[in-house]
Amino acid sequence: MLVRIQFGKGAKLERAGRKNRRVAAGFAALLTPAAVMAAVLGCWRLASDLKLAGDFAISSGLFSHWQVWFASAALLVACSRMLNHYGRADESTASKEA
Repeated sequence: MLVRIQFGKGAKLERAGRKNRRVAAGFAALLTPAAVMAAVLGCWRLASDLKLAGDFAISSGLFSHWQVWFASAALLVACSRMLNHYGRADESTASKEA
């Protein structure tokens, strides 16, 4: 005697979501104001060099140059965008499927 058992189709296996996407979005939200602040300090230092503003708070060292402040602002913006992209990747694919 031969007995066949048929099972119904179960739920499809899906790729696990990104675990740290909320943390990445949170850090991206904090990096944006930091980038703005670095750009403001770069503008202040540049204006100080052009004698348009008062003395800059940091008179010597690496952070006394306006190029460093603008470069750090650009780096912070790039990191913020990458973290935003990582944090919202699952949302964009979910909205396309719906």
